[in-house]
Amino acid sequence: MPNTYSSLYCQSVFAVKYRSAVIKKSFEKELYAVIGNLINEAGCQTLIVNGVSDHVHCLFRFYPRHSISDVMKSVKSKSSKWLNESGYFNNRFEWQIGFGCFAYSQSQVSRVSRYINNQEEHHKNMTFKAEYIELLKAHNISYLPEYLFEDLQ
Repeated sequence: MPNTYSSLYCQSVFAVKYRSAVIKKSFEKELYAVIGNLINEAGCQTLIVNGVSDHVHCLFRFYPRHSISDVMKSVKSKSSKWLNESGYFNNRFEWQIGFGCFAYSQSQVSRVSRYINNQEEHHKNMTFKAEYIELLKAHNISYLPEYLFEDLQ
């Protein structure tokens, strides 16, 4: 649409199903590149993708013509398809249902990029669950603990 201007930045966070630690060093950079390309293919602009063995953080610029839910649905489904076809797993790979989405201004992009880049160091002292709850609280997002994570039955 002509004369529509925006500056929208989103950090999306999503976990491996059951928060299983299955993203290995041997292929994580390739996975993050695939995720970044999928975000770009969805019409957004990837700034950084990084994570650890059980979850991924993505920071990207998006535009008003996009739905974050549609972008993430595409990214998660296509990246899990890529992982399942890659031969990295003997069993079926799946992402946890849902994701966290946190908005930032242009002035916060450098700080958030550094945070995402330092995930390995950050998670030496904090679990993903604690980090995720901290992000929800920092963004004043109400949640019900019983619906946060899908656990093994």
